[in-house]
Amino acid sequence: MKTDKKVGIIGGTFNPIHLGHLILAERAYEEFQLDEILFIPTGISYFKDPATVLDSKTRITLIGDAIGNNPHFALSTIETERPGNSYTYETLEELKACNPNTIYYLIIGADSLFQLEEWKYPERIMKNSIILAAARKDQGIADVSKKIDELNEQYHADIRLLQCPNIDISSTEIRERVKSGKSIRYLVMPSTEEYIEKHHLYQ
Repeated sequence: MKTDKKVGIIGGTFNPIHLGHLILAERAYEEFQLDEILFIPTGISYFKDPATVLDSKTRITLIGDAIGNNPHFALSTIETERPGNSYTYETLEELKACNPNTIYYLIIGADSLFQLEEWKYPERIMKNSIILAAARKDQGIADVSKKIDELNEQYHADIRLLQCPNIDISSTEIRERVKSGKSIRYLVMPSTEEYIEKHHLYQ
């Protein structure tokens, strides 16, 4: 009997993509026995200043290069192709409309869990996905678990805890290191480092 496909979603500006993103995606894939992880770069984020974000085409190139050697990682340009701001609820509804039998697992940081109700139409996000809240062991698991219980009860959601190693890498740090001429080796994939250096990005 055929079972529903289980697809993880990791979204964001990926400005640039780094090893923290890849480790998180691999951990979710393994822990929840997913069939695939979709990396979905944001088109226009209403949370960030567009002037500080690389153009979509460059970010797509960097992601494609970074995930290319992993057979269960894939890239979706669904948000960069859609005009206007990128909203998670729209992305999930569009994906579900195209693939009604697929179960989508939305991977977010545990910090984002506490702002989730401020996102546009959070109830539609929770209706169309199982949410994996990624928390480090030093992140106050008790508080995260309590918030998960609250949201599950209030929205009839299915939110689960995803415990991750403490990998303290941020895209902001990478951009700042590039700007100041410091190394980003071991923070990003070699292909990402080479592309940034070759095209003088973030300088």
